[in-house]
Amino acid sequence: MSIIADDNDFVAKKDDVKNPVTKPEVIKESDRAFENSIRPQTFDSYIGQSALLDTLKITIEASKKRGKTLDHLLFYGPPGLGKTTLAGVIGNEMGVAVKITSAPALERPRDIIGILMSLEEGQILFIDEIHRLNKVAEEILYPAMEDFYLDMTTGKSQTVKTLRVTLPKFTLIGATTKAGELSGPLRDRFGIIHRLQFYTYEELAKVIKRTADLLEVDIDNDACYAIARRSRGTPRIANRLIKRVSDYAIVKYDGKINADISNEALDLLHIDEFGLDSTDRNLLNLIIEKFDGGPVGLETIAAALGEDSRTLEDVCEPYLLQCGLIQRTPRGRKATPEAYRHLGYKSLNLEQQSLF
Repeated sequence: MSIIADDNDFVAKKDDVKNPVTKPEVIKESDRAFENSIRPQTFDSYIGQSALLDTLKITIEASKKRGKTLDHLLFYGPPGLGKTTLAGVIGNEMGVAVKITSAPALERPRDIIGILMSLEEGQILFIDEIHRLNKVAEEILYPAMEDFYLDMTTGKSQTVKTLRVTLPKFTLIGATTKAGELSGPLRDRFGIIHRLQFYTYEELAKVIKRTADLLEVDIDNDACYAIARRSRGTPRIANRLIKRVSDYAIVKYDGKINADISNEALDLLHIDEFGLDSTDRNLLNLIIEKFDGGPVGLETIAAALGEDSRTLEDVCEPYLLQCGLIQRTPRGRKATPEAYRHLGYKSLNLEQQSLF
């Protein structure tokens, strides 16, 4: 299986986010090269997302027996859970090449037309952040996905002619972190739609162990679980943390990693047992100390922290909500009793607890 990347494939996202080790959206070139080197290539080596894998195995087997291309697939969910990796695994299992691009790179009609015209029979086209496709690109995709043709115009004014160009049968795999922003007509054209779930500690520990073996790092099971507990349920973060912990073990010790060394290294990175970094804790401390636990508006929080509101909403809040540390209300954000306990503040009184 080969992966073909478009020249404008990868668009830098949120490069200014602090503590990039625990932010799955921030991907540097070195991180990308590292991720590519450890990506699983088959279902047997892919860890987690068991319900989705069972569905995909059946679908791929049926497609092979029918001798037809695979249905279009849409994967959605938080970043860092393996959507791009899954596309590569599917291509490998189908024995076809995967062409990877991203929606921001398909701004002009000729961009999407060019990439569709370059596809070969049975090939997979993977579009990351597909919810960011513009309306023109979507309109071009509709007939391409359903009937495998393009309507093109040539000439000017009264000499305009419409040409129908037949496309080879291909499979489109779309990935998005914001399924709600995907238009209904585009979403309905996917045969398989699946949400990727956050990983359990057990699954993350297996991911960490596999990555450590590939990096030839000596790590015990307790250390794998120690790192997993601080990885925010995300394999991308887990893989970054094992690199940082490995660096620490080499410099400070003999290179072997146990639970104590893991915890020391992660404490040095200011990543606590919930996987929260300094930005997350500053946000919670601000709500509790300056605004009596909330509610407080997002723009107010952003101004007080000196952060961009979209960064807080898209990067910090999802995990804090998942952990039950904040609540979104019509009046703004509130810190929960769990946030008070985690940060060591006195428990809320009965009157305050009744508001939750």
